[in-house]
Amino acid sequence: MIKLLIKWCIKDYQNVEDKKVRESYGVLSGVIGIICNVFLFSLKITTGLFINSIAVISDAFNNLSDLGSSVVAILGVKLSNRPPDDEHPHGHGRYEYISSLVVSFIIFAVGLELLRNSFGKIIKPEEVTFNAISISMLIISILVKLWMFSYNRYIGRIINSSINKATAQDSLNDAVATTAVVAGTLIGRVVAFPLDGIMGLIISALIMYTGFSIAKDAVDLLLGLCPDEELTKKIKAYFNTDEIKGIHDLKVHDYGPGRISASIHAEVYEGENIVKIHSIIDEIEQKIKNELGVDIVVHMDPIEEKKEGS
Repeated sequence: MIKLLIKWCIKDYQNVEDKKVRESYGVLSGVIGIICNVFLFSLKITTGLFINSIAVISDAFNNLSDLGSSVVAILGVKLSNRPPDDEHPHGHGRYEYISSLVVSFIIFAVGLELLRNSFGKIIKPEEVTFNAISISMLIISILVKLWMFSYNRYIGRIINSSINKATAQDSLNDAVATTAVVAGTLIGRVVAFPLDGIMGLIISALIMYTGFSIAKDAVDLLLGLCPDEELTKKIKAYFNTDEIKGIHDLKVHDYGPGRISASIHAEVYEGENIVKIHSIIDEIEQKIKNELGVDIVVHMDPIEEKKEGS
């Protein structure tokens, strides 16, 4: 279904290297997320209040936080697509990582509040009323969250978006949490201890762990990680020519998805034709830009040619 929506809503959807197309993917996923989470919040809050379950109500407010995350995601992809300016010569791509960090704070704050409410339910347990209709409503919510996990993972992979990847993981956690709520509430009907409050406690802990994990990934990207080993291998392979005798000091800088800059030193014999070497290096820089999406600068290092017998 998501592939059909992409074809309908995104012009030139296959050209994911284009910034405008990438932005359209992000906006589409955010709008779908808002619609789905409004539906899920309404469904779960109604069910939770009807059966008097703190675990279901906790799950409902988790979906409300996801709605806020979708709004932040749309703002993030819009801001990250702004062109470079005098103060930000490498563009604004890292806004997407900052948006992921904001999403993690929202998720963690909701989990903390639900943790407090769940403790109250354990101390003063209340009877939970369950019926076939409420179970059916929660099963529908599980299926919706599994679909959200699927489409966010797909878009995250297509456009290499940290926000979509984080949202996909959060959606999967939600599906697992709601499944646990259904199972726990059913079991709670035949046991004496306050299982509903305990399930709420577990869900809130899961929500906070998700928030922490997303925050860690976002901070790592903002601080700067070691370059991807596979990417460095691909870059180095372009310099396997007769004219270039060696390379060193490869540096890769991530300024946001689709905004990777790099620099490298290429060793050439000092007696070589400089115009020819310069033309070869220009061609390599352009190939790396077109094929890997990396804006690279190559510095020529002249080296002394080894003579036979030396």
